[in-house]
Parts: sequence; structure tokens; C-alpha cells
Amino acid sequence: MRKNEILSTPTRPFAIDARKNAAAVLEKMQGISFQGRNLGVAYQVWKKMLGDRVMIMMGMAGAMVPAGMRRLVVYLIKNRLIDCLTSTGANFFHDIHETLGRLHYQCSPSLDDVALQENLIDRMYDTLADEEEFREADAMIGRFAASLDQSRPYTTREFLNLLGKEISRHAKEDGIVTAAYKAGIPLYCPAVGDSSIGIGIAENRHLGKNTFTFDVIGDVLETAHLAGDSPASGVVYFGGGTPKNFVQQSEVTATFMRNATEGHKYAIQVVTDAAHWGGLSGCTLEEAQSWGKIAHDASMVTVHCDSTIAMPILVTALSEHAALIRKRKKPVFEMGRELKFKFPK
Repeated sequence: MRKNEILSTPTRPFAIDARKNAAAVLEKMQGISFQGRNLGVAYQVWKKMLGDRVMIMMGMAGAMVPAGMRRLVVYLIKNRLIDCLTSTGANFFHDIHETLGRLHYQCSPSLDDVALQENLIDRMYDTLADEEEFREADAMIGRFAASLDQSRPYTTREFLNLLGKEISRHAKEDGIVTAAYKAGIPLYCPAVGDSSIGIGIAENRHLGKNTFTFDVIGDVLETAHLAGDSPASGVVYFGGGTPKNFVQQSEVTATFMRNATEGHKYAIQVVTDAAHWGGLSGCTLEEAQSWGKIAHDASMVTVHCDSTIAMPILVTALSEHAALIRKRKKPVFEMGRELKFKFPK
């Protein structure tokens, strides 16, 4: 390339103007540099997904619900800015905790943790929760698992859908699990045993009250169908870990269900890990292309940012596009033991 071709797109200094909304801010941030620009690009990629016939699959790790992101995710579900969500069992458990009217509390991260444990208070950096209330929720989830058919395994998607139905009868306000049940969209929890959901079911089994089991391989097959049988797929990740890889691999798994797979057409990730440690949480979307997880010509962007900064700005900006959200051609799901879906023409 020639020098004048390389130096063809100048930065645009950010200026204050009369448009005081999140969408306008992110539009202008595409003219600046570093992670500000990447956040602006993420906004544009998500808008492209909403205007396309795409299965939008979201992965969410970290303590996002205790950190205050719950109502944002509920908004994404109710307004169908996403079509399915894969998350940690912890996020779903914390969501149920708040849906039932319980709270998380702010604190200093320098509190005396021994004193907290003596008072049965759990700490997540600068956020607290009541361990006694958690134990009540553990027991409730264990009793719910015991009420289901013990003669067969359940996918985490079917289990969370049924749990959302049950919780909605006692909810103080809609949460992620109840909103997904009402909207009829699937939730997945591939590492469900690594959470208080798993603890609650295990405690109930220890008491001899259930023989309940999960079919996580069924989850793998379902998500492969979501990616492989859709006109196209797009992914949004807040954090890395198991949720990110579980959604990423859906395009790889889909390869044995059809003749060819191109990878996810759109990809956004908001992460704090770095690629040079070699872990999946920090791996680049370009690295994912080597596995066939992301399409060669995908619209994609990585934002190195705390999700509690990026998510509120992104979701607020997207909420300002009511017409785009309303006109979206989104998949319709038929929930049950077997998951079915179809796209409008």
C-alpha cells in the first residue's frame, strides 16, 4: 500500500454537541482511538445483527448479576436483542436470589473477610450477599429438582425454562430466568455443577430426595442446531470462561450436522483478559477463526473493558433504536423436552 492509502482515515476529536444520548456518544466514539473506538464499533456490529436474519447468541461470565447488570440482561431478553443466553450457574443463581426479592450489597473490598465469614456474609470484590439467604435458595432449587421426573436427564435449557416458570409464581420482579421463560428463549448453563444450583441439587440428593441428572451433551447438540440451522449466527460475549467457549464451539459442532459451516457471521467480545496468557477468556476472535468458529469475513470486534462499563452504555444506546428492534426478524422457539425454532421469512 502507498503512504496516502495508509494515511486515509484521520481520527475525529470527540466534541460535545446537542445530542445527549448514548447512541450519539457511541457514534462519535468510532472516530477516536483505543477501546473507545472499539466500543463504538461493537455498537455498530450489534446494530448490523439486529438488521439481519441472525441467531444472536450471548455468553456472559463473571459476577454480572451481583454487579448490577441483571436488568440490562432482562431488557435484552424481553426486547429480543439476543435470542439465547449461555451463562454461569452463579449468574443464574444470583438472578433467582434477586428475583425473589433478595439483595446484594455494596462494600469496600478491604473488609475483614474472616469477620464476614463469621457473620455468614459472602464477598465478591466490593459486593456482598447473605449466605443464609443463599442457603435458602439452594434448598429451594434442590426441592424443585426433586419434583421433576427422575427417570430421565434434563438439558440445562429445559431445566432453566421449567425453573423460570416455577420462580415466576413467586417473583417480586422479572429476572433473567423468568424473563427468558416468558419470552420463550433458551438459557444454557454448561458448567451448572460449578455453582449454587449444583450445590442445591447435590445437597438434596445427599438427603436422599432426588436422583436428578443433567444432559449437558443435549445442550451441545441444541446449540449446534441453533448455529447450524439458522440463516446466520452472531455472538456477543461479556467476559470469557466456559460461556464464551460453549457458544463459540456451536459452529464447530454444527459441522457434522450439515455439509459445511462458515462460522459465526458477527462477533463482539468485551473482555479483560489478554491473549498472551494462552487462555480462552482472552483469546482473540482472529484465533477463533483458525478453529472455524468465526467466519473469515465476519464483522467482529474485541473491546478490552470491564463489562460493567461496556454493557450499560451498549444496551442503553441500542435501546434508543426502537424501530430497528421492533422490525427485527427474530427466531421463534418452541420450548419443551425438544427445542424447535424457525425464522420468519
